Amino acid sequence: MTATGSQRPQETDELAVPDFADALNAFMSRSEGPGMLQLLTPEGTLVLPPDRTPGYDPELLRSFYRDMVVSRGFDAEATALQRQGELGLWPPLAGQEAAQVGSAHALRRDDYVFPSYREHAVAWCRGVDPVDIVKLYRGVTNGGWDPKETNFHLYTLVVGSHALHATGYAMGLAKKGSDAAAIAYFGDGATSEGDVAEAFTFAAVHDASVVFFCQNNQWAISEPVQRQLRGPLYRRADGFGFPGVQVDGNDVLAVHAVTRAALEHVRAGNGPFFIEAFTYRMGAHTTSDDPTRYRRPADVEHWRARDPIARLRTHLTDAGLAGPEFFDEVEEQARELAYRVRREARNMPNPHRLAVFDHVYAEGHAQVEEEREQFEEYHRSFADGETE
Repeated sequence: MTATGSQRPQETDELAVPDFADALNAFMSRSEGPGMLQLLTPEGTLVLPPDRTPGYDPELLRSFYRDMVVSRGFDAEATALQRQGELGLWPPLAGQEAAQVGSAHALRRDDYVFPSYREHAVAWCRGVDPVDIVKLYRGVTNGGWDPKETNFHLYTLVVGSHALHATGYAMGLAKKGSDAAAIAYFGDGATSEGDVAEAFTFAAVHDASVVFFCQNNQWAISEPVQRQLRGPLYRRADGFGFPGVQVDGNDVLAVHAVTRAALEHVRAGNGPFFIEAFTYRMGAHTTSDDPTRYRRPADVEHWRARDPIARLRTHLTDAGLAGPEFFDEVEEQARELAYRVRREARNMPNPHRLAVFDHVYAEGHAQVEEEREQFEEYHRSFADGETE
């Protein structure tokens, strides 16, 4: 799917068949898939007529666009804050907005999301305040938000481990008789981790109502997909006995339709489902990475022409579903959010030094208290006696 040197990432054939539902059913029945599912081409043209395009609704399309633009604006501001020394680290989102917004809009409020560390657009769609995300990367909190309020778990920096958490949660839902689902987001590199393989096994054996959502952005930091596996990534699900599908991850319409179908599949007690959203990370893996050392500018430009926001804007404009006033309003909302994030990030108070010992255990622990006292004594040994 990706290549180094003089080659460009190779995309699988995009699907242009009369019946999207039949093609999706082929994937779900684990028969040979017809190619990568797509509803909106990079040029902003519908593959099928509007009345045969799943989820085609003008208001919903405008919501998709708004959330993608606002999320990208937040991401750009957070990247700038890190470059200016206000954040310790930042994993950029740019290029993956359609994969995240399309899937997030398919979820119910009682579904539970297990993100990795780049799901800023999913967090936005679930109602997490972006300022709370910035708190984590500024180092003033170990989490930043209450997962119970939005059913959006805390970020997971350990690659792939949360796939097991999602599976366990889904198994718990079944024991409670709930038809809610869990969804775990991760990248292509995580599929090479043992934790993900274990999650696939447990989910399949127990028919867990979990959707594994892989954003294949072509790079596990600097490692291309072609060095991680042979053949299409979505076919990994076959070996564990459940269906998988490959969808154009820059097509928000197709991602939304596929995720809705996958959620219906798992809610019906059919076991897990795997989605490979074929997309591209336009920026660095994190702000500590230099992608120019392993990617060609021509490849980035190739994918820039497939920008998820640009293609939806083109369609909205050409179809007469949105005009300059709408686009200006969305841009203003993105600017206002970026300004608020910058203002609040720079005014965040530093946490108390001793707060690191809080909440280590649910109840008091003698050894932790001893270490707290030693740490406090160490800071009192300085001339100013500061412990803040």
